[in-house]
Amino acid sequence: MMLSPKKLLQCLSLLLAVSLAGPAQAAKSVEGPAPDFTLKALDGKNLKLSEMRGNVILLNFWASWCAPCRLEMPLLNDMHNKYKDLGFTVLGVNVEEDTNMPRRYIADRPVDFPILLDKTNQVSKLYKVIAMPTSVVIDRDGNMRYLHQGYQPGDEKKYKKMIKKLLRE
Repeated sequence: MMLSPKKLLQCLSLLLAVSLAGPAQAAKSVEGPAPDFTLKALDGKNLKLSEMRGNVILLNFWASWCAPCRLEMPLLNDMHNKYKDLGFTVLGVNVEEDTNMPRRYIADRPVDFPILLDKTNQVSKLYKVIAMPTSVVIDRDGNMRYLHQGYQPGDEKKYKKMIKKLLRE
């Protein structure tokens, strides 16, 4: 597969950002309203974040070429299914320009949560994503509460702790 100069530059920039970010970071508390957005999902429907207010949301930025993202995906699906009846959902935001890549990935490894397509990276810019994967946990009032960059086995325990805390609020 040959990359265009623009795509190569994007990949190199992302690799540099990831290397500067280092290994997965501890979840950091963040404050402020989650920036609203509307993105098309793989099923063709538009999803608007603000319409999901009242739910605890784990917004996960990922790419099919990202090995930690691929490791994390089934664990996110398990969390989604475990807590969805309590008002929790995962939203997977794919950041690839070529929408065939996430379609192929999800066709081979289906998940039960919405996969949104951010092919122009406008939403990832709103959330200042600098590492893959990046997860932002949003409370029922639409406020960002936690930010986690990267993924290492065991990080899902941190997610579960955050989710349980916000579901009880």
